[in-house]
Amino acid sequence: MTRPPRTLVLPPRLTASARTLRAAALRRGLRTVEATASAVPEGLGALGAGSTEGEGHAVHLHAGPSFADVVAPALGIALLEAPADWLARLPRALTRRDIRAMPIDEAYRLRRPAFIKSPNDKSIPALVYADGSRLPGPDAVDPATVVLVSDVMTFAVEYRLHLLDGAVHAAGQYGESGRLRIGPAGGDALAFGREVIAAAGETLPSAIVVDVGRDDEGRWAVIEANAAWASGCYSADPDRALDTVLRAAGPATGLSPHDRGFVR
Repeated sequence: MTRPPRTLVLPPRLTASARTLRAAALRRGLRTVEATASAVPEGLGALGAGSTEGEGHAVHLHAGPSFADVVAPALGIALLEAPADWLARLPRALTRRDIRAMPIDEAYRLRRPAFIKSPNDKSIPALVYADGSRLPGPDAVDPATVVLVSDVMTFAVEYRLHLLDGAVHAAGQYGESGRLRIGPAGGDALAFGREVIAAAGETLPSAIVVDVGRDDEGRWAVIEANAAWASGCYSADPDRALDTVLRAAGPATGLSPHDRGFVR
């Protein structure tokens, strides 16, 4: 009996990265399903829930958090992400700046410029705020919502590293002087990625995206961690980027003991 191929579920509106990953998935023989609304695609619910990768019925996902939060539970998909305070707990030698995780209710009291963002989604826009009073107010955001508050740091060049099983599996440049600039990842970026893994790899799931950058003084720093299932691949090798996506959003029944602590 022929087993059905693994399935990659995609959201209604495809980004350039989603189209690139879809092409990579099709080359690999995966089935791809593009949703027509923010709901579980018809006919997938029974296939995803309770399936295991070993059975060949595995369902995976590449999408933004809003869509993923709706469909992943129904499809039995475990979404892996970094802890909300991961960046704030890194050693200063890896961040080169002060970073704190706090409830937005506390951040309202800041009276200095700071870069503030949501840890694992875009509910709080990632911006430099003149002070805490410029953040979305309690009428729009639960006061207990955790945000990351960091010193303002300017990066001359920025890279995205796709980490898989404790190694830099794919990488590419995505920014230069605050503007989109696509290109290959240099050896220095890869070396710093290995330094981050050596120092903090055990505090991350087996598949994750970490953005790193270099400032004008040549100092390397971690910018942030992002869920691989919701991240663009930019210039990274699409087949290797797909590897991280499949691991980061796959059957909950196939989770390793390590990854069970990183489910969204």
